[in-house]
Amino acid sequence: QSAISVRTHPANLIRLAGFFLYPVAHMTTALKKLRVLDMSRILAGPWAGQLLGDYGADVVKVERPGSGDDTRQWGPPWLGSESAYFLCTNRNKRSLTVDMGTSNGQQVIRELAGAADVLLENFKVGTLERYGLDPVDLLAANPRLIICSITAFGRSGSRAAQPGYDAMIQASGGLMSITGPADEEGGGPQKVGVAIADIMAGMYATTAILAALHAREQTGRGQHIDVPLYDSQVAWLANQSMNFLVGGAVPGRMGTAHPNLVPYQAFPTSDGNLMLAVGNDRQFAACAECLEREELAYDAKFATNKARISNRIELIDIFRNTLQLRTTAHWLRVFAHAGIPAGPINDVGEVLSNEYACERQLVRHLENAAGDSVPTVSNPVSFTGTPVTYISAPPLLGEHTDEVLSEWLGYSADKLAELRKDSVIQ
Repeated sequence: QSAISVRTHPANLIRLAGFFLYPVAHMTTALKKLRVLDMSRILAGPWAGQLLGDYGADVVKVERPGSGDDTRQWGPPWLGSESAYFLCTNRNKRSLTVDMGTSNGQQVIRELAGAADVLLENFKVGTLERYGLDPVDLLAANPRLIICSITAFGRSGSRAAQPGYDAMIQASGGLMSITGPADEEGGGPQKVGVAIADIMAGMYATTAILAALHAREQTGRGQHIDVPLYDSQVAWLANQSMNFLVGGAVPGRMGTAHPNLVPYQAFPTSDGNLMLAVGNDRQFAACAECLEREELAYDAKFATNKARISNRIELIDIFRNTLQLRTTAHWLRVFAHAGIPAGPINDVGEVLSNEYACERQLVRHLENAAGDSVPTVSNPVSFTGTPVTYISAPPLLGEHTDEVLSEWLGYSADKLAELRKDSVIQ
C-alpha cells in the first residue's frame, strides 16, 4: 500500500504511520487550539498556513467569493474542479469566503482577527490599510494577535510598493545567476523547477510565527512580522553568498557541480547518469578505490579537497571517463557498499511511486467534500509526542463559511443569511 486514506472533516479520524487509527479529539498536536486566519494566496503564504495546519492549528483560509485563491484556476491538471497547484499547498484548512470590498466584509475580517492567534497575509503593501484593516488597528484591538506579512520587498524601503512573483525574485535575488550550466557549456540563467523563493519565504514565515508565539508566552503580546520574498531569497544563498563576502569572487553557474567540493556533481555512466557527492578526503580515498584508481588518493594534486578544487578539470575528466565504463546500477551498488553518497537521478514519477515512497508513506490520500480522493505529499517532519495531522483535503471554495463564522464568532443562522443576501459571503 503506497498511500494512507483519511476521511475529511468532520470524520474526526486520521491514520498515522503504522496504519493505526486514532480519534482526533484525543490527540495532542503541537499547535492544538491555535487559530490561524490565513488571508494569503498563491504559494508563499499558503505554504506557511499548510505547515501550521499540519502541526494542528485551526487554519481558516479567507477567499474571494466566486473565484477564491488565484491558484484554484492554475491548471491543468485538475482533480474534479480543483487544480493540482491549489491542492499542493492548502490541506488541513477550512475555506471561508468574504468580500473584503464591502464594509460588512471588512467588519467580518476585523472580528475574525479579534478571535485569531495568527493572521497570515501576502497582499501588496498598503492593501490591508486601503480596506480599513490596518495591522496597527488590528493589533490594538487584539494585542495578542501575531500578524505575519509576506511581501515582495518588505514593508519599508524604496521597493516596498513593488509587486513580485517567484521567478522575478529568483532572478533579481541572485539564484538564477548560479543555476544552470556555465556559459562555456552552452548554458544561461535558469530558474529552479519549483517556486523555491516562495516556498522558502513560507518556511521563514512559519519559523517566525512559531518564534513570535513563544515570545507571546513570555510577554503576553503579539507583534507584526515582515517576511520579504527578496530578502528571504538573499538569505538562503548560504555558502554562495559567503563565498563572495569572504573571497570576493562572484559565484557563477556550474551546472550540477559544487563550488566548494570535488567531485560533487552528476556523471554519465554507460547507461544513464548518477549524482556523486564526495564530502571529505576519506570519502575521496574510498571513491578512488571503487574506481580502481587508488593512486588518485595519494596524488598531491587530488589528495585534499583544496588540491582537488585547484585541479578540478583534470580530476573530473578522469572520473567521467571511468564512470562511463559501467552501468548506473553497478556504480550505485559499489558506492553504497563503500559508504559513499551517490544516487540515481530520478524523475518525479519515480520518486513518488517507487518502493521507498511506499516505505516512507510519502504519498497519502485525503477525501474531500466532493468525494474525490486527493493525493498529497506528506509533511517530512515526525514527532514522537505531537504527530503531524492529515485531517482534511484542501477545501472546496467557501466550504466552511457558515461553520467558521458560527464557531469563531457565534453568528446566528439569521446573521449568516443576511450576509449571504448582501453578497458579503458566498
